[in-house]
Amino acid sequence: MRVEVDPNICEGHGQCNAVAPEVYDLDDDGYSVVKVPEPGPDLEEPAREGAAACPVQAITISE
Repeated sequence: MRVEVDPNICEGHGQCNAVAPEVYDLDDDGYSVVKVPEPGPDLEEPAREGAAACPVQAITISE
């Protein structure tokens, strides 16, 4: 699994970080950054939940 945030789409809502702070963080401007770009099995579900929480669908998860 690979997690990516498109900085051109992210609007800084912070929902990914609120749902899964172990996978997503916010930069100094409040935009999402991925802390764990290749999460292991223990973080796959939080990564998906954080991505699903994004209101502008800025997060891509690939297998």
